[in-house]
Amino acid sequence: MIHDAIEDFAAALQPMSALMGLDLGEKTIGVAVSDRMRGVASPLETVRRKKFTLDSARLIEIVTDREIGGILLGLPKNMDGSEGPRCQSTRAFARNLSRLTDLPIGFWDERLSTVAAEKALLEADTTRKRRGQVIDHVAASYILQGALDRLRFL
Repeated sequence: MIHDAIEDFAAALQPMSALMGLDLGEKTIGVAVSDRMRGVASPLETVRRKKFTLDSARLIEIVTDREIGGILLGLPKNMDGSEGPRCQSTRAFARNLSRLTDLPIGFWDERLSTVAAEKALLEADTTRKRRGQVIDHVAASYILQGALDRLRFL
């Protein structure tokens, strides 16, 4: 089931289950996962997008392997808070994914997550080539960590 409000998403979660965070791009999907205590988000991998059936099969495989209890998608709102075509695309992805799993699916505002990830990678003196390889799943971990921090106070 898809939940727009983080409070509704939190209420639908099973206790002691890890979460998966996704940063959806046009060419890639950044994937991050949390621990079962939902304290720390860790970058996992970047899925190269091909078509939905292949992309979702990999995501469901991660869900199964990692015993994920919920999925959070970064919602790419405009800086003024409005939703544009990228948000519509993310919501459509969530609807399609919800047909393949009974897990709760939620959204987290991802504004500036890629900027924060890029800054962290630059501060770590990561090469340009390596930044290109990891930026999406590092951004996914920023998205997921933001949601985890919020969930602690619900």
